[in-house]
Amino acid sequence: MVNRSGSFSPSPAIQRVAGALRIIGWGSFWAQVVLGVISAIVLLVAGSSLGSSRPNPANPASAAATNPGTGTGLFLAFLGIVALGGSIYWAFRYTRLARKLKSANAADRPKRGDAIQTLQIGVLINLGGLLVAVLGAQAISGSLLLKSFAQGFTIFAGNALNFITPLDLLVVQANTNTILAHLIGLGSTLLILRSINRT
Repeated sequence: MVNRSGSFSPSPAIQRVAGALRIIGWGSFWAQVVLGVISAIVLLVAGSSLGSSRPNPANPASAAATNPGTGTGLFLAFLGIVALGGSIYWAFRYTRLARKLKSANAADRPKRGDAIQTLQIGVLINLGGLLVAVLGAQAISGSLLLKSFAQGFTIFAGNALNFITPLDLLVVQANTNTILAHLIGLGSTLLILRSINRT
């Protein structure tokens, strides 16, 4: 729509969608960045401490005592962080899409179908990230449960590897942050889709 001064002015519906893309996109971007950075740092610390705490060959019982971040749980938690990186990038793309919608050049403005396809990809990224993060949470909490059972049997043996440590709980918190970040990304995308469907 061209106004009296000759400059392009998008229709109210396009302005509403562009505003939703910009505001929700930036909000989602920064919330996911903060939660993702915290989670990544904690998981890196957990991974490095795991490498420095090798089982003692003289004590076979120590080989069974593992950090809940080991193996599958830590691997899936890292996959959740990788997927979160994709979600953060996609939230940034929403802000670029908002800018293109307000472009005076009609060729630069994305079509409705292209915008919806971009949002659908964002939904898939967040659903995939949620899936691996929840599977990681299952593995981590199962590992913690086994560790708590072993803790009762080894309390007199003095084997500190069998005790639940603050780092174990930080791994749980980091994975929970990742799940929350994916939920924010998913909710943001669904809000934008709702705004588009109203036009």
